[in-house]
Amino acid sequence: MLSEMAGMYLDSEAYSQSLSNKDVLVYEFYDLGKPEEPGELSYGTTIIYPGKIGNEYFMTKGHFHSILDTAEIYYCTNGHGYLLMENPEGAVELQEMTPGVSVYVPRRFAHRSINISNSEPFVMFFAFRADAGHDYKTIETKGFRKLVIEKNGKPEIIDNPKWNSD
Repeated sequence: MLSEMAGMYLDSEAYSQSLSNKDVLVYEFYDLGKPEEPGELSYGTTIIYPGKIGNEYFMTKGHFHSILDTAEIYYCTNGHGYLLMENPEGAVELQEMTPGVSVYVPRRFAHRSINISNSEPFVMFFAFRADAGHDYKTIETKGFRKLVIEKNGKPEIIDNPKWNSD
């Protein structure tokens, strides 16, 4: 729900205005419930709906894994979007995704999915080690170094002026 994305969007005024209109579903994920034990794989589907807050596309909150040395794979089954990745040392990668495209998220990289379509959901399959856990708190506190916004009708990556280096 949009209400669960407080602080994630650059334009806080546009966020508040959108939220006052309706608490819309931004994204959902379905984890297919494997045991969170070493040697097992967690897998499922993420769906990000079309929409924007100001000029910033709907996206997932994003996360690191609690076990930082965890890689993950994503495979796009529908829509058009990006996977934004960054590591604690400052390396940033942005990978475009369309149906049939897979992306490998290296260990130590936080990742966020962004739907750049104005009309259709961005749907991805994911898989990672089941005992890896999720660290959302770091992203809630620091944000991502980069943002993907719409400028002149096209996606553009910009520096996040709210990024907290502490």
